[in-house]
Amino acid sequence: MRGKSAAGVAGALLVLLVALLTGCQGASGPQEAADESGRQVTGPTGRTRPAGYGAVFLGVDECSSFGTTSFTEVSCTSERAAARVVARHDGKVGDGPPCPATTDFVLHISEQSRTSDEDGDGSIPQGYACMRNLTPAHPGDPGGGGGPRTIVGDCVYHSGDGQVRETSCDGEGEHKPQYKVTKAVDKRAKCPLSTALYVELGGGKPVGCARPV
Repeated sequence: MRGKSAAGVAGALLVLLVALLTGCQGASGPQEAADESGRQVTGPTGRTRPAGYGAVFLGVDECSSFGTTSFTEVSCTSERAAARVVARHDGKVGDGPPCPATTDFVLHISEQSRTSDEDGDGSIPQGYACMRNLTPAHPGDPGGGGGPRTIVGDCVYHSGDGQVRETSCDGEGEHKPQYKVTKAVDKRAKCPLSTALYVELGGGKPVGCARPV
């Protein structure tokens, strides 16, 4: 649902939302929808690194606590640990590799602090961490209703003004699902005849075939 666009009946536009909100995609009709909605937050502005932590702030397999506007790196055995880093990349999300398909949310890191950088120069490079919750729920799972990417098994609904958003397929979310992505293909022509919505997924099979539910 975490940008993409597709030619045809309508254009699509990725809209990234803050952490713990589902992603919003642009579409101007029932024929196309954008994908890879995301969840964004900003890393903390100051943090003291306990001894034994990795050289990289929130490196792969390290854990973070949850917060409203900032996340703190904590031991994965800590009671405060809430999510684990499954992938970590430098730079901006739009310029780097996509997160793994079942990522629950993306943590955008832009920290400047002499007490928490790796080499003592007062700067931590901009980057992003792909996070997976340590315990359910997992919005990034197929049909989970969230995550930075739309994948096979996810559901979406029309939210008005040409927009669609991902929602849980079980119907227990605030919005009922209207379409479900059932297949990923390299060309629209390979979608089943029942396809009512095309979702650009990216990767080797960039077209998602969605049917009404």
